[in-house]
Amino acid sequence: MTIAPPSGDPATTSADAHYFQRLSEGVFEIPQCRDCGRHHFFPRVVCPHCGSVALQWAAPSGLGTVYSTTVVRKKDGDYNVCLVDLDEGPRMMSCVIGVDPDAVRIGHRVRAQVQRKGEDALLVFAPAGERQ
Repeated sequence: MTIAPPSGDPATTSADAHYFQRLSEGVFEIPQCRDCGRHHFFPRVVCPHCGSVALQWAAPSGLGTVYSTTVVRKKDGDYNVCLVDLDEGPRMMSCVIGVDPDAVRIGHRVRAQVQRKGEDALLVFAPAGERQ
C-alpha cells in the first residue's frame, strides 16, 4: 500500500490512520521509503531521510533494543516507559510487559506485540525470548 497525502477528515485520513487501523487488526506495520529503503516512525507523507514521497507500509521484524527506560510510580501499580530502537532503525516509545518494571534495562532485547486494551490496540514490547 502506498502512503498518500491526507485529504478530508483528519481522524480517518491522517498519515497515521493506516498504522492505527492495522494495529486494531493485530498487525504491526511502519512506513518504508521505496527510494532509500529506510523505515521511519511516526508515519509521514514524506520520507524524513531522503524527502521522497514514494512510501509503502512494511511489517518490521518487531525486534529491538531498549534505548532508555524509566519507571512511573502509581498507587494502582508501577509501569515502565521506554524508548526502543527497532532493528530497522526507528525509535519508538512504549513499555515492556511481562517483567517487573524495575527489571527493564538499557540494552535488553525485546520483541513488539500488539496488545488489546478495551477497544484500543497498543504496541508493546516483551523480552525477545518470550512470546505472549
